[in-house]
Amino acid sequence: MKSIYIAGHTGLVGSALVRRFSGRPELRVLTAPRAELNLLDTQAVERFLKSAKPEAVVIAAGRVGGIASNSERPAEFIYENLMMEANLIHGSWKAGVGRLLNFGSSCMYPKEASQPMRCEDLFTGKMESTSEAYATAKWAGLALARAYRTQYGVRYVTAIPATVYGPGDNFDPKEGHVLSALISRFHQAKEQAQPNVVLWGSGRPRRDFLYSDDLAEACERLLEHYEEGEPINIGSGQVCSIRELAGQVARVVGFRGEIVWDSSRPDGAPEKRLESTRIRVLGWVPKTELTTGLERTYEWFISKQGVQV
Repeated sequence: MKSIYIAGHTGLVGSALVRRFSGRPELRVLTAPRAELNLLDTQAVERFLKSAKPEAVVIAAGRVGGIASNSERPAEFIYENLMMEANLIHGSWKAGVGRLLNFGSSCMYPKEASQPMRCEDLFTGKMESTSEAYATAKWAGLALARAYRTQYGVRYVTAIPATVYGPGDNFDPKEGHVLSALISRFHQAKEQAQPNVVLWGSGRPRRDFLYSDDLAEACERLLEHYEEGEPINIGSGQVCSIRELAGQVARVVGFRGEIVWDSSRPDGAPEKRLESTRIRVLGWVPKTELTTGLERTYEWFISKQGVQV
């Protein structure tokens, strides 16, 4: 592998991949700013890939968000993710790209899936309703990558990571995932000396959190060593409840007020813990403990806000 195109290079996962692969002088890392390449434009994507001629493509682009944004804008979530996946997978095949890594999501698994969730559990039950549109698009991306591999013999595969966090995340309280939204809300509450922060749900759901640079290392291993066509889980094994997470984030941020849980709001799936034996067999293990990852993520957040702790 001498050249790799990372779609979505400015996002949470994409920026971690750029950091990882830019450290290899023998590898040419290709990127394209959104202003120069609209991934929803089929012809533009095909022209770019034909001209750039990458040997490998990683699809780290996509519309993502938390429970609120998924519930409020399902049409945007399903349409934009479907189009990006279809354009990049089909465009890569037309351009002769032999290796492609697509990303699924743990929300593809049934809401009541047994824990830890195995790839064999995919498509076996009803999804969590609040993320159905996004998850359906991710199902389609998995099916696309597998179909092109089956019909054309290309090495296209889908990885399903745990809940990713780290530098480059979206910290909007409404648009971001739970961990980044918590950082933003607790920081704001601390700065404004608010006596409490009200959070959605019961706090009981449990999640598997994966630091973005650990995911990037796992992706490097997959691209170099994983030859199977079936999807593969990438879990950290660091599972905690949202209530426990909120307490850890509050401590890292320095918020000392009360955390109030609004149980009238939806919880989401009760648990998402990934069975990750296959990626461990390739020699990958996550290096970043959750507390360390939270501290690094908050430091990055502060640096981008231009504020003092």
